[in-house]
Amino acid sequence: MKILVCDPVSPKGIALLQQRPEFQVVVLPKRLSEAELLPVVADAAALVVRSDTKVTRQVIAGAPQLRVVGGAGVGGDNVDVEAATQRGIVVMNTPGGNTISTAELTFSMLMALARNIPQANASMKAGEWNRKAFNGTELYGKTLGVLGMGRIGTELARRAIAFGMRVLAYDPYLSLSRAKSLQVELVEPLDELYASADFITVHMPLSDETRNMVNAAAFAKMKKGVRVLNCARGGIINEAHLIAAIQEGRVAGAALDVYETEPLPKESPLRGLPQIIMTPHLGASTEEAQENVGIEVAEAITDFLLSGSVRNAVNLPSLDAKTHAEVKPFLMLAEKLGRVVAQLAPKRNDRIIITYGGKATELPTDPVTRALLVGFLKSAGGQDVNQVNVRTLAHGLGLLVEEIKSNEETDYNEWLHVAVSAGAQRFSAGGTILGRKHQPRIVRLMGQPVEILPEGVLLLLNNTDRPGMVGHIGSLMGRYQVNIAGMSLHRDEAGGQALTVLNLDSEPPAAVLAELQKDPDIRNLKVVTL
Repeated sequence: MKILVCDPVSPKGIALLQQRPEFQVVVLPKRLSEAELLPVVADAAALVVRSDTKVTRQVIAGAPQLRVVGGAGVGGDNVDVEAATQRGIVVMNTPGGNTISTAELTFSMLMALARNIPQANASMKAGEWNRKAFNGTELYGKTLGVLGMGRIGTELARRAIAFGMRVLAYDPYLSLSRAKSLQVELVEPLDELYASADFITVHMPLSDETRNMVNAAAFAKMKKGVRVLNCARGGIINEAHLIAAIQEGRVAGAALDVYETEPLPKESPLRGLPQIIMTPHLGASTEEAQENVGIEVAEAITDFLLSGSVRNAVNLPSLDAKTHAEVKPFLMLAEKLGRVVAQLAPKRNDRIIITYGGKATELPTDPVTRALLVGFLKSAGGQDVNQVNVRTLAHGLGLLVEEIKSNEETDYNEWLHVAVSAGAQRFSAGGTILGRKHQPRIVRLMGQPVEILPEGVLLLLNNTDRPGMVGHIGSLMGRYQVNIAGMSLHRDEAGGQALTVLNLDSEPPAAVLAELQKDPDIRNLKVVTL
């Protein structure tokens, strides 16, 4: 498998890739444009990039063997994630490798902003001695507002608290207990933070929700004389509105490491304001961070290509080794259930409801749901369907996917059930995991109890419960040299209706099915291939 290293990363990370005999590692000597990349990505299974190389939709289209893009850094703005997702390509980043580096840079900027250190330094270098011009403010006793309490926001908060600052945190996903353990005050709504903070720092990803969130309306709600920092992603702070707020005197200063356009244009008006401290995207620019992210991205790509385990994916849920081991049997069961129901239901469906019961409610449901959807939509999307793009495919088909956690008591400690609706019709199957070997079993079909190994070929039929029916079916299979590996039979009452399911070693020939369909006591005949 060819791994293309497009941007400079740690030699130790490259060495980790090169020591695997399964990989052919190609290190590009310089950053290539889109046109220059196209010929060299044609046979690449993986790309390693930083922020320089742009992995566009055209690059992705020109790489038919591409399975993973690994970013040596916390961002992913240079990768067309939507195009990658549609193609089923995993996009990974390395959020942990530069956490300390970025937190330390932000805190350095905070101190420099409070004490006007860069401006005073420039004045001294110019031969001046102007103490009065650079009167600053102490951090002790001041209020720091942190937008986003992820890894970096958390590390920054710890440093601010050590300096005697009060820390207000805004993060819609942070629990109250976590905020309490971090010794920060969780505020809602955001306006409360704007009104109270002396310093405001941004530590959120760039998304439709966060783009331009710190804008003119936000600046108008802030304390006069506030100082703002952005060492996260360019575009979260509206630069034009920031300039206006500084010129109006509402914002006393700003410290920026990231920008809406990078590299920052020479004519940018940000450069002309002495109240703004600027660095050229140095968040991860330490020897330690570069080594960490290089090693981290190499290990992540290796694990994915060789074992299929996913970590730090931006378009797929990540599982650690322990959780993956717990979930793995359910991933297998889920895909089988999806395959079964797909072959029972019509092609056009409205809704799919996936219910988790018993101990299965404790599982991370998203990867299991994705596995089930892969099985269900395989016929619609072919071999290109995988866990990365399957939710996008379902949405594009207009299939509503619903997950439910049930406290219903059943005969099984942990179970999974899927029901598909096509208008007024409903098709369903349920399964569980049995024994120490974690063997999957289908234990319910169309609302009726069964016990089926989800493998090989299944022959499903409804029949009248009458003497000789099982023998008739068995004799017919024997006549056509079709071996029965297992059988499950359930009837509603003696002489009533029954559901018969056969595990077959091979697919029955058309002649067998034709004879079965002639029997007036047999109906709803289906062959399901797993």
